[in-house]
Amino acid sequence: MSDGAINRIAIVTGGASGIGLAISERFAADGIAVAVFDRNADAGQKAAATIEAAGGTAVGITVDVTDRARIDAAVADVCARLGPPTVLVNNAGLDYFGSFLKVDIDDWRRILEINLTGTFQCCQAVIPHMLDAGWGRIVNISSSSAQGGTPYMAPYVSAKAGVIGLTKALALEFGPKGVTVNTIPPGFIDTPMLRAASEDKRRLGASIEEIAARTPVRRAGRAEDVAATCAFLVREEASYITGQVIGVNGGRNT
Repeated sequence: MSDGAINRIAIVTGGASGIGLAISERFAADGIAVAVFDRNADAGQKAAATIEAAGGTAVGITVDVTDRARIDAAVADVCARLGPPTVLVNNAGLDYFGSFLKVDIDDWRRILEINLTGTFQCCQAVIPHMLDAGWGRIVNISSSSAQGGTPYMAPYVSAKAGVIGLTKALALEFGPKGVTVNTIPPGFIDTPMLRAASEDKRRLGASIEEIAARTPVRRAGRAEDVAATCAFLVREEASYITGQVIGVNGGRNT
């Protein structure tokens, strides 16, 4: 099956800013219709309008990935407006920074609910459409922090490590059905989230520029770097790649 024969409809969660926006824009440039799922209604609509103005096809849909009923309604909306989704990128996430001994149980649950349970819920809502098509691509955005560990981020690291495990399990279960599932753990990508983290020197230990100078490729990552990798993984040419952890980190983790 060639890419041109596939009804390529994508859902990108957290698709209105940072890495998610770059992925949404790259998909649209590649001819994929994109449903931008974002909790921020205005940002989602703006992202979709920008994509459409550039000649792509997109809709902005307000979704909180912790709300299963809303996810199901949003997926139904995608089916009605664009068609059944065959591509899913789980990008929506929230980080956390603080001493482990001071982690409140409500904070722990919320970080896992957004980063891990949200990924689970979106996969469960979309995979049936992929099975109907006999073809599907899922890319879960995890984190390099889940590979090497990061102090003071135990809830986030735990949730993103869970995303890697979930990816591997789904790849084995749905590979025979034509659905591939991979994860990208980005490392040191210059996004609004990283810029916010850089304001607290305890979190990075140095400026973004200083860390970039120590990175093997001598620069910080760009959201477009993650988007390019994601764009490849959802193509037919990537059909023999599944269950993989594909780092986009400039060589910081190997």
